[in-house]
Amino acid sequence: MRHAKSSWAEPLPDHQRPLNKRGRRDGKAAGEWLSEHVGTIDRVFISTSVRTRLTWERAEVGGATTHKISFKDELYGGTIDDYLRILRKLPESVGTALVLGHWPGVEDVARSLAPRDEHPGWVDMERKFPTSAIALLDVPGTWAALEPGGTTLADYVVPRG
Repeated sequence: MRHAKSSWAEPLPDHQRPLNKRGRRDGKAAGEWLSEHVGTIDRVFISTSVRTRLTWERAEVGGATTHKISFKDELYGGTIDDYLRILRKLPESVGTALVLGHWPGVEDVARSLAPRDEHPGWVDMERKFPTSAIALLDVPGTWAALEPGGTTLADYVVPRG
């Protein structure tokens, strides 16, 4: 998931930018979608930036729930390898994981892990991976064995409030 729309109203360093009004609405809408379509998420990994933290807070207002949250510096400007290192360490008891990060990292990871197929979500994802976008991937194997091309796109949505 990509963070919700951030504010440029104040001259803050990038890492410290909060959400704007639309971002707060869309973060809540993302939480509503996650609650309805995913249910309780076993693990959530969140970039340490202010806007990703606030996105998750708004998602919780919308009904998103998790058993455990971890904040990861590596997700701010992270590469595919950074994301894979985090996900491969998950215990097999984890059925669902959400990574809440930034563009282009989250888009790069989704495109790398799931090869393009006939899923209709690819058309929209190839057009744009905007703020609040969620790429839901099906991981048929183990977390430890997660490799590029090893998942399938189950859904792609851009919740708006």
